[in-house]
Amino acid sequence: MHKKAENVHFFGKIIANYAFISKLFSIFAQNIEKCAMNMDSFIKLYEGSFRKHFELPALNEYGTNIRYTYGEMAAEIAKLHILFEQMGLRKGDKIALIGKSSCSWCITYLATVSYGAVIVPVLQDFNPNDVEHIVKHSESILLFSTDSIWETLNPKNLGNLRAVFSLTAFGLLYEKKGDNLKEILNNLDASFKAKYPVFTKDDIVYPDQAKDELLVLNYTSGTTGFSKGVMIVADNLLGNMVFAHTILNLQAGDPMLSFLPLAHTYGSAFEFLYALMEGCSVTLLGKTPSPKVLLKAFADVRPALILSVPLILEKIYKNMILPMLDKPVIKTVLRIPLLNKLIYATIRKKLIAAFGGNFVQVIIGGAPLNSEVETFMRKIDFPMSVGYGMTECAPLISFTLYPNSPVHSCGQVLPQMQVRIDSEDPYNIVGEIQVKGQNVMRGYYKNKAATDAVFTEDGWLKTGDMGVIDRNNNVYIRGRSKSMILGASGQNIYPEEIEAKLNNLPYILESIVVERSGKLVALVYPDYDAFEAAGIDESDWSEVMTKNKNTLNSMVANYEKIADIQLCAVEFEKTPKKSIKRFLYK
Repeated sequence: MHKKAENVHFFGKIIANYAFISKLFSIFAQNIEKCAMNMDSFIKLYEGSFRKHFELPALNEYGTNIRYTYGEMAAEIAKLHILFEQMGLRKGDKIALIGKSSCSWCITYLATVSYGAVIVPVLQDFNPNDVEHIVKHSESILLFSTDSIWETLNPKNLGNLRAVFSLTAFGLLYEKKGDNLKEILNNLDASFKAKYPVFTKDDIVYPDQAKDELLVLNYTSGTTGFSKGVMIVADNLLGNMVFAHTILNLQAGDPMLSFLPLAHTYGSAFEFLYALMEGCSVTLLGKTPSPKVLLKAFADVRPALILSVPLILEKIYKNMILPMLDKPVIKTVLRIPLLNKLIYATIRKKLIAAFGGNFVQVIIGGAPLNSEVETFMRKIDFPMSVGYGMTECAPLISFTLYPNSPVHSCGQVLPQMQVRIDSEDPYNIVGEIQVKGQNVMRGYYKNKAATDAVFTEDGWLKTGDMGVIDRNNNVYIRGRSKSMILGASGQNIYPEEIEAKLNNLPYILESIVVERSGKLVALVYPDYDAFEAAGIDESDWSEVMTKNKNTLNSMVANYEKIADIQLCAVEFEKTPKKSIKRFLYK
């Protein structure tokens, strides 16, 4: 080859690889920025984010003028720190929090964990008796509550609670005699001004935390007999945040819509904590996320990432997509090659537009997704991923971004987690999914029996879910050994709690609560002998059960109310341990 030709060839190779080299430099620069973040401390993630994004919008409430920049949010957190200090709060003290998603809810949560106290988020739909039990059981000394919820509570049932603050402007709703909190509150603005004449990003400094420091007590239920306060430590949350930061790639200023319950780990971890860690602008929906409300909010906010429970996507599929597919003309066209692709592309475009048109991914979690819906979404190439987790893992266990996860899998096991299947052939024979790793909780608060029961002798957490795994560590859930039902707005419904109350009502021997067509139905085996002894005619049994239904619904949260009681002629089938075979009554 001539020298000139060699030079042309040499420089041609350089030019051809220029794009590749540029990409490498870009990746290197991104990694440098990631390394600059303090990824070893959960709370330092927020100290760094609040400083870096000081001027950017942080929180706002949908449909209102209530909004905070990162700097304004940090200033409110600092003000609450002064309140805690002047009240003499110590590291590890418990602070309960209940109310709809709001800026003040988020600020209270962040102020608590950045102070070194323990937050106890309580689902606002819990029955007042259950709320009182959680506040007392958790040994909370402060409660932040919406005014309407506080009006339903009895201070005498709240243990050693010192004070209750309103989530509306942080006013004082209640205090024990002798604390003199009114004076502290009246002087709080002056105290803040004295400490911070001008609040700047340099004033955002949060104390270091040990990785095993307790930060959150998240109650999986409210009823006394089923109380399980999941002890989530700093390292559990850190593991979830670092993984999300590595894989989801949200950018500062990206819009996010928060509509899942923030008192649950799924919504709290990713719509709230992860989003603020990255400098996103979070819009809090603050109302029941019906499909109609959600679609309007998606159009207004145009979120960059969407987290949802299966029921939302399943309803959109049922109400928007199926009617279109059932049209005779569409059915005919779908049988024709090439034309069917045009139809699917049109549906995909409309569905993406319905979600705001600006998102990279829709992430489904909280319960298994209907297989028919998932198959269709894959067919139209809709950007959707399914993850798997539980409160006890704060919450993630497995996840893979679309389109890399196999269909009907809930993703690959996280790098910091391990999964094993309690089966002789974990690749083919279904067994209980058991987990170990950074995200796993410390245990259940003041409940050694429940803690011992949920861990194996060699330290693996028993999830109660049944499944298999493939050789690439993708998890496939095949069934639920737990009976938990996911509510329409993402609430965890534990049928045993409802049944325990139902079984105490007149003329009921035993019951099972199941989900039918999106509603809760109680299957009841009645006390026929008691009916006969009381002289109640069969024609009146329905009226008796209607009264029982109304009584039950007055005792439970709104999302736990049953739509109907159906009588069963024979006793429920049981295992040798006398447990009802629930799977027979789905």
